[in-house]
Amino acid sequence: MNSRKITDPFDVKFEPFNNYGSEIPGMSWKKITYSEKTGQGTYILKMDPGAKSIPHKHLNFEEFIMLDGELIDDDEKVFNKGDVVTFKPGSSHSSHTKDGCLILVFMRTKNKPI
Repeated sequence: MNSRKITDPFDVKFEPFNNYGSEIPGMSWKKITYSEKTGQGTYILKMDPGAKSIPHKHLNFEEFIMLDGELIDDDEKVFNKGDVVTFKPGSSHSSHTKDGCLILVFMRTKNKPI
């Protein structure tokens, strides 16, 4: 029996992003293998135009691939479609998008709001 799962990131049903305990306006996600209990796994994050993440600290590595749009970090670094971004443990930031974006996120543990 084949246990393969194929996800089209451009054709999924998104739910409000609530990984920090409450919904963040303009952010939604589709969990692929992500476990809210362990904070490990993969999800697709959609940020609507003008959305902003809350400031948070990475307790382990977080990596993501920009599937579409652009994301601007709090130091004004711009991540564009195709960029693969790694945040090391202990790093902290928040990000926003002017025109919206779609991101494939790989988590090893939950981030801590700051």
